[in-house]
Amino acid sequence: MKEYLRKSLFNALRKGLKGEPRLLQVITGPRQVGKTTLALQVHDKWVGPKLYKTTDLPNIPTVDWIVTQWKEGRSLCQKGRRETLLVLDEIQKIPRWSEVVKKMFDEDKRARRPIRVVLLGSSSLLMQKGLTESLAGRFEIHRHNHWSFSECKEYFNLKLEDYLYFGGYPGATPLRRDEPRWSRYIRDSLIETVLSKDVILMSPITKPALLRQVFGLCLAHPAEIVSYQKMMGQLQDAGNTTTIASYIRLLLNAFILAPLEKYSGSKIRQRGSMPKILVLDNALISATTGRGFKTTFKDKTTWGRMVENAVGAKLYPILQELGGELFYWRDRNYEVDYIVQIGQRLIAIEVKSGAPQKSSAALDLFARRYKQAEKVIILPPEAIESKERTRRNKVKNIKHITIQDFFSDPNKSIGV
Repeated sequence: MKEYLRKSLFNALRKGLKGEPRLLQVITGPRQVGKTTLALQVHDKWVGPKLYKTTDLPNIPTVDWIVTQWKEGRSLCQKGRRETLLVLDEIQKIPRWSEVVKKMFDEDKRARRPIRVVLLGSSSLLMQKGLTESLAGRFEIHRHNHWSFSECKEYFNLKLEDYLYFGGYPGATPLRRDEPRWSRYIRDSLIETVLSKDVILMSPITKPALLRQVFGLCLAHPAEIVSYQKMMGQLQDAGNTTTIASYIRLLLNAFILAPLEKYSGSKIRQRGSMPKILVLDNALISATTGRGFKTTFKDKTTWGRMVENAVGAKLYPILQELGGELFYWRDRNYEVDYIVQIGQRLIAIEVKSGAPQKSSAALDLFARRYKQAEKVIILPPEAIESKERTRRNKVKNIKHITIQDFFSDPNKSIGV
């Protein structure tokens, strides 16, 4: 099978490896989305000395491993004083990695060695901790997220319904026609690896069984607002709400879940709100339900949650890149699925997997509370039907976007 090139990510990394300032190029993102593949594609295209090394070994190496690889890169560089590429993969596994990287990077800068360095990691927390503690001002981050619908359509010829069920893990997608095999792959090669390796590396887990229960409960309630107190009632060894919240944060830093806070205009109130659970790729939900594609697609309520979750999972990384935030909003029985905040700009978004049965009262109420808010509804193409409805929506200043258009280009569709 021909290797796929994620062109925008490839070009961004190539650009970062040229000219000044000479910064560390840091790639972060979920497991199994092609971070290493893309780094090796850049490595293969590099004209000049180059070295790729990974810590993905049976035993976790020490900081001496970094020094050894870096010195090898220096020796390649010294042979002809040519620009040399050094790629270190899964570096976050090494305790105190950032201190040694800082020392070696600063030595190269003082000696004017023409070495370009790429660092890769699958743990947001461990990478961010090392970068902020030791490497401030020395790096730029490239966030490689789950594959988009456009990428999956181009490479795998995936239909939108398939993408919404099977998600954006390129290694698993070719197995989708054998659903039991596909599910095993997601559970064994991805979920189990994240829970048993990545999360445990981030923090001591006092109750690993509880971590798995919390994760399973979150997968069972995608795009739903969940009370920590109610979660405790459904868990066998619940501990306390602080423990549950901390485990969800760890799962966020492993790139598989995100707890959204309620929008209120007040940071204090937001932090104390019940979270809306966002699963960052629908494959994680589908592989653990045991229901299968056809059953899930026919169940309107379940499919509606899958569509709503997938919309949020696309918005979340976009806002990370733009420095924005993603919330939900609720007041009594009125709920707006997503609130996008970028600076002073507010966008209130409702997701409809079927034809709307009633007017958007929640959107209207939110817009009355927050006058600057833009109103958006994402819905199936067939739900945008009559000229009269279109006219009424224009009067209400509601922008309608089809589900197909949103997933084809999320940034453009909501104007960010």
